[in-house]
Amino acid sequence: MIILFRIIFIVSSIILAGMHLIKDSLNYALIAGAAAGIISLGIIIVVEYISHTYSARLLLASIVGLITGLLIGHLLTIAVSAIDVDFIKNHMSVIKPLLYHIFGFGVMMFFAINNESLGFFGKIQPGVAENNNSQISYKILDTSVIIDGRIADICDTKFIEGILVIPNFVLNELQMIADSADSIKRNRGRRGLDILNKMQKDQSIKVKISDIDFDNTSEVDAKLVKLAKVMNAKVVTNDFNLNKVAEFHGVQVLNINQLANALKPIVLPGEEMRVSLIKEGKDPDQAIGYLDDGTMVVVENGRRRLNQDVEVTVTSVLQTTAGRMIFTRLR
Repeated sequence: MIILFRIIFIVSSIILAGMHLIKDSLNYALIAGAAAGIISLGIIIVVEYISHTYSARLLLASIVGLITGLLIGHLLTIAVSAIDVDFIKNHMSVIKPLLYHIFGFGVMMFFAINNESLGFFGKIQPGVAENNNSQISYKILDTSVIIDGRIADICDTKFIEGILVIPNFVLNELQMIADSADSIKRNRGRRGLDILNKMQKDQSIKVKISDIDFDNTSEVDAKLVKLAKVMNAKVVTNDFNLNKVAEFHGVQVLNINQLANALKPIVLPGEEMRVSLIKEGKDPDQAIGYLDDGTMVVVENGRRRLNQDVEVTVTSVLQTTAGRMIFTRLR
């Protein structure tokens, strides 16, 4: 989009210079300055209409920016014409259209580039609901959490409130995964689509498809962060890297893996439990078992009891980025 603006600026500048050379008239110069901006905007509108690639928000920002820039240019021409300098007076037929053109285009570019952060262009603010004063809460789902599938079970428990937002660019990525030549990726993508269909059919879960996109950004994670800022929403994910990037940008994150770790039962040193030893540990005489929730249990001197259910006593608990590890000894 920005490249298109630059091309139009160059073309309109050539048109402006050509019209001035044809006839050095104040009226023609003023008309040329205004016409250059209007023609530029007209071309943009036609391109937008044909391609359906860019949002109406961007077009609105461009129109308001152009009008604002022309008004600024007009005020500057009045100020410049009041300066009692022979050079300026002799070249006003060039200076006036130049000011209109530069400021009209410059302000339009500024508004177009920053349309996401300008709240008066229809920035999505999920503030107050129409029928009551309760605040609507938006949760944006990323591709990984959809494929994971646990989000559907969490929604069934009613622990997540508000509206779940599925961006179109996430759906496109999910479809690409589902169409992958790799059978593992293909199955993961199809699983994600099945999860979405299940959630949409569930009347108790509010799902919204968002058409907002950011064409100047290619990475899906970056788009998710930008969309969360625009919608004042939280991102639901189990992607560790997206979690960190979103937090860096001040976007709140709901991490499914962190929720799962938080829901695991708390054990204290001295407690007893029963565990099935299924494989050897890294250290001599160690054996490894797992609780029902997937928590790893390391048993000292348990190698001789492999493939058996044993009673153990907890000695310590270690929390790592991969999850919780429980160290025990045979009772």
